[in-house]
Amino acid sequence: MREYAYFIGCTIPFRESNYDLSTRKVMEKLDIGLLDMPDAGCCGLYYELVNEMTHLALAARVISMAEELKRDLLVLCSGCNGSLYRVNKKLKENPELKDRVNEVLSEVDREFKGTVEVKHVIRVLWEDVGIKEIKKHVSNPINIKAAAHYGCHFLRPSDEMDFDDPREPISLDRLIEVTGAESIDYFEKSLCCGGYVLAADQKAAYMMTGTKLRNVKKAGADIIVTACPFCHVMYDANQKAVEAELEESFGIPVLHYPQLLGLAMGFDLKEMGLEQNRVRFNPQMFNNKKEDE
Repeated sequence: MREYAYFIGCTIPFRESNYDLSTRKVMEKLDIGLLDMPDAGCCGLYYELVNEMTHLALAARVISMAEELKRDLLVLCSGCNGSLYRVNKKLKENPELKDRVNEVLSEVDREFKGTVEVKHVIRVLWEDVGIKEIKKHVSNPINIKAAAHYGCHFLRPSDEMDFDDPREPISLDRLIEVTGAESIDYFEKSLCCGGYVLAADQKAAYMMTGTKLRNVKKAGADIIVTACPFCHVMYDANQKAVEAELEESFGIPVLHYPQLLGLAMGFDLKEMGLEQNRVRFNPQMFNNKKEDE
């Protein structure tokens, strides 16, 4: 059994627990063990532009826990992944900075050694598990049209994240297709969900979210598939508010990728936490198996 240290961040346990639930079920099916780190705390992302050393120390503290478990770190949140991945890389490449961070960590009996890798759950599925292995576990192909939303932090800054093509990514699209769904193209696919603008300008944020929802609906998608909890909040939990702001109706269900994969693996809606998703949907859309070719 392959095992990973498992980091779910802040947003997921409080607002998007179905992302965690569905991931655990899917990984168990794939014979992947997830080792919890209940004292992990924050990844430090929101301190990055406020205080560099605070950001580095918070992220390094989390990584040190994975090092203690002697397992690579699997991360669900794209923002957390970006923070942890970049700090891990920066400290590995800069011994002097690493020493300074470890001086801070020594106050809480921690040390960053630089012995593990940080990987988003999509990267684990794409690189470590692979499409061929995932396909072996698909027993209930989902015959729907899905719009992949990659978001910002998953692939960027591209020179640091070093995964997929930031201009024309394929990883999430191919992972959607292995479930039986059709991953459709749509206008301005790489646009931000608007989440990072929300605290500064709610109207502008909702306009960004609405533009993406409008484009997805125009392309004929049945659902949106995300790989980041805050993107999911913007498209799912905030969809009604966006509709009210734009005086426009969308009604597009939004799934975390592990939810879609789990349904294709034969788990039922409750096992994937679909009752927690805010935008209502017809359950039959996920039970329409494709005819055998």
